[in-house]
Amino acid sequence: MEIFELQWIGFVITFLGTLFLIGEVLVNIRGFFALLGIGFITVYFAAYVPSGSVILMLIIYFVGLLLIIIDGKIVNDGTLATLGLASMLTAVALAAPDFTSGLYAVLGVLLGSGASFLFLKVFKKREMWTKLALKDQLTKEAGYNSMNMDYELLVGQEGITLNDLRPVGTIKIKNKDYSAVSDGQWLEKGSKVKVVQVDGTKILVEKVS
Repeated sequence: MEIFELQWIGFVITFLGTLFLIGEVLVNIRGFFALLGIGFITVYFAAYVPSGSVILMLIIYFVGLLLIIIDGKIVNDGTLATLGLASMLTAVALAAPDFTSGLYAVLGVLLGSGASFLFLKVFKKREMWTKLALKDQLTKEAGYNSMNMDYELLVGQEGITLNDLRPVGTIKIKNKDYSAVSDGQWLEKGSKVKVVQVDGTKILVEKVS
């Protein structure tokens, strides 16, 4: 088709495909965005790569998307998300028929990823990180009345991380080991931390400057 001979059309397709796929990860839209995103990306690869390589390019692209999802749900430090984005960019760049078209396609993925966050202003957010990062308000007023007094006394005390907090790990306070979670940050082993909040036996810490 002549439309696919236009160098900028790759930008439009990869922009829309990535926009909807990342949007599906960010907001609860019951798979509608996922179907649109898969459709656009499949059209892009089908238009520019030999039929025998379409599946391979789709795998590279969607492995990148999977890494972003895993980072958001489990690791939450940005490393896998960065690798995932790089994988998506590599896939669309390799599939492009020429260098300029590849640049357009890469730009489409980058801008599509950024624009997808606009969906958060319109649709219900998919709560991927709330529980992991303890972003809920852990207060008695919010219904958290099961605080263990021994742990409650830890608030304000300082300790040392015994391993990397990514964001969950182990800290030592006064020769006792405790399981703790940082406020979404990756703290290296040996970092000095302070307990800022406790909910039952869940300890939230922050790095001491």
